[in-house]
Amino acid sequence: MIRFRPAFTPPGFAVLVIGLTLLIRSLSARNAYEILLSSVIIIVWVTLGVVGAWRARRLASLEPQWKPPFPFTAGTREKTLITGLECAAPWFFRLHVIIKGRFFPSGTPSGCPVLVETTVPHRCHSADVALSFPMSGTFQGEAFCRLRDIFGFFSFRCGIPLRRTVNVMCSPALKKQLRIDPQSGAEDRRSKTSDDDERYYMREYAPGDRFRDINWKSSERVDTLITRISPDTHEKTCRIEVYFRNYGPPNASLGELWLLDRAKARLSQFLRLLFNSDDAYIFDVHTAQGNWELNDMEEMEIFLEKLAAFPFSPPGEEYPVKPDPGELFVFSTACDEGLQGFLSFCYPRQVSLFLAEPAAPDNKPDEVETLAVIHFPASGCIPSPKWFFRKKMRRLAVSAGRVEKDYAGVFLWAK
Repeated sequence: MIRFRPAFTPPGFAVLVIGLTLLIRSLSARNAYEILLSSVIIIVWVTLGVVGAWRARRLASLEPQWKPPFPFTAGTREKTLITGLECAAPWFFRLHVIIKGRFFPSGTPSGCPVLVETTVPHRCHSADVALSFPMSGTFQGEAFCRLRDIFGFFSFRCGIPLRRTVNVMCSPALKKQLRIDPQSGAEDRRSKTSDDDERYYMREYAPGDRFRDINWKSSERVDTLITRISPDTHEKTCRIEVYFRNYGPPNASLGELWLLDRAKARLSQFLRLLFNSDDAYIFDVHTAQGNWELNDMEEMEIFLEKLAAFPFSPPGEEYPVKPDPGELFVFSTACDEGLQGFLSFCYPRQVSLFLAEPAAPDNKPDEVETLAVIHFPASGCIPSPKWFFRKKMRRLAVSAGRVEKDYAGVFLWAK
């Protein structure tokens, strides 16, 4: 079935109606000035339409390449690069790049529409699109091009649209990073057979070897990279058990989604801090979506990207807590109604709880991480009205060996 898609815009259609009305009126009144004016309007309109349609047909094979920044982090306002625009627009026309889709904050099933657009600079083969989001989540959309005249009469869709799904990672937690000593409760069975640092053997460098292990003097002599390998064993058995409890209402408000975002930010900060302090740690991370074992930075980055799309999950079957002597690290929000029961079930193990709670009037401004609603339309997003019709959030009364709280609030303007 052939669908008629007019290329003229509402202003272009209005100009055509005005031109035809003037022409009919001038012919009936035999007014030479109005005949000339209306004729010029119609001729310009028709010429732009013919030229634009001809050029758009020739640009049918144009395929833009969409390269979002990696990692795509919320709140950074980084530019998204669109390449592959090796074409020249005719006179009085400009090529526009449009990214259109839906954004799902914190993985909520009810997303919001997104539309951003930019003009390709003259004689440039790429364009930067200001695609950014105020919080973490998933964006599903497509990038495509349109050929538009400078008067705004016509808009021709051209090229092949490129569809993509991108996970937007949460912005960093503003609270100062904590000094954590997980070995106080975790079991550490790392071993070394010898303390002699000079016991090494040499072999040719292989991808994945650390650069600091390269023997540069030996490499210069044989004209190839040589790596020092220690025969001593260094078993990574210092395991840290982490529970990320993303339990909450399925149809959450914007404030509740912001609490989940801040809990993700605190977990991300925790993992990065410990991985940067010692690469011998192994993390067992338990979430409502499953379990992950993180052995290195690469696995951690993959997990954090998936974490951005985790939504609230309804309370379900709890993962059994092992009766190990090590410390537990729990990350949750005030939406987790089963949190206190879980903490009681963890007894007698030592528990460190990181809890995201709604802000209260008695909180100082520098203690509250603020989400400004105005940032959504500024980013090209239209928030869903049902995000704002929820009951007031309450704080949880929980007790644990150690409790660290993050306060988050949603306001119309940034504070």
